[in-house]
Parts: sequence; C-alpha cells; structure tokens
Amino acid sequence: MNTQETLLMLDCDGTLLDTIGAWHQAERHVAERAGAVLTKDERDELNTLTLEEVGTFFHDRYGLGAGAADVMQMINDFMIDFYRTRSSANPGALEFVKAAHAAGVAMCVLSSSPLEFLQVGLGRCGFLPYVGELISVEEIGMTKRNPATYPFVCERMGCSPDNSWLFDDSWYALEAARKAGLRTVGVFSTDLCGTHDQLAEHAEVVADTFDELDRALFGIL
Repeated sequence: MNTQETLLMLDCDGTLLDTIGAWHQAERHVAERAGAVLTKDERDELNTLTLEEVGTFFHDRYGLGAGAADVMQMINDFMIDFYRTRSSANPGALEFVKAAHAAGVAMCVLSSSPLEFLQVGLGRCGFLPYVGELISVEEIGMTKRNPATYPFVCERMGCSPDNSWLFDDSWYALEAARKAGLRTVGVFSTDLCGTHDQLAEHAEVVADTFDELDRALFGIL
C-alpha cells in the first residue's frame, strides 16, 4: 500500500453529476404507481438507500410490483434514459477532475448507483478517461452508511484512509467516512441530501461547486 499517495474518492450523483433531481423524480414516479404519498421522513430514508433497498422499500411497504426486482426495473428504466440523454456535470467538476488527473492524483468513484448508471452518465459527461476505477456499492456488497466501506475501498486502491478524501453531497456518507479516518469534502446539492449545516458538521471542507475548492489542498498544483 502506498500510504503517502493521496486518493480522491468521488461520489457521482449530486457531486460529479447533476442527477439528484432525476432520482427524486424516479421516486415520485414509483410512488405514484404505488398510490403512495411519501412523508418527509420517508423521503429522507430513501435518500440513504441503495437501489435494491429502494425496491424493497416500495414493495414491502406499499405492495408495488411482484417483488423488489420489479420496482428496481421501473427505476432503472426511468434513470438509464436520464443518464444516457440528459445527465450533466456539476459546475467545475470535470475541470477539477481533469486537473487532478494531470497532476497524477489517484482517484476513484464510489457510488450507491449501479455500475451501468455510472458508466453511462460519467461517459456522457466526459469523466471516464480521468476518474479512475468506478466502484458501485452493489458490486462490493457494502453501503455508504457503513464506515467499513471506506477503508475497504482505500485498500482496493492501494492508499491509506488518512491520506484519502471523500467528496460527497450526503451527510451520512461524510459521517461514515470521517468515522473511518478519511478526510471529507461536502459538496452541496440539495437540502434533502444534506443542508450546509449538516455537511459542515461532518466535512472538513464544504463548497457549493468544485470551483470554490483550493486545489493545492488535494495535491493538485
């Protein structure tokens, strides 16, 4: 393990890509099909779940579909079209990633979204040549709520947690990563993912866009 090398562990949805609105649209889409009116607590809960867990949520709680897989397919059909045709990079994100790549800084993407979504969305928006390995929690069988996820990814990337940064828009991911010894950057997307105050509670740095970040802090000179 190269304990001296800096690793930038980058969330996709809401951090690199402007996709949070589409995910909320997908939730409303399946909620309408289930005849459900989601409460704020339920929306907050959904924000922390993987796609499989969302499928289970709507099937078990509202009887939608023959099983969780049916609900997952409904969401998949909605979202893959969005990633393929309408996804876009958040302000400054691609420029930041290109600069990190040019500086030789190690990077990976860690996301709760399926690998297919990452490949399609990040490919459409120009990130794939620069961000390094794409890691979906579905593949590794862990969630971003679990602090053990982050050292696991660091080890996979050959870097030490104490030299690694998580960039994320969700307060719960920042909290878990910080518990695991990583340094953290909160990138604001929506209050549903984390208010500025919530991000500040769990992140060393908080920004509305990548343009606000001091690149030298991450070894990008």
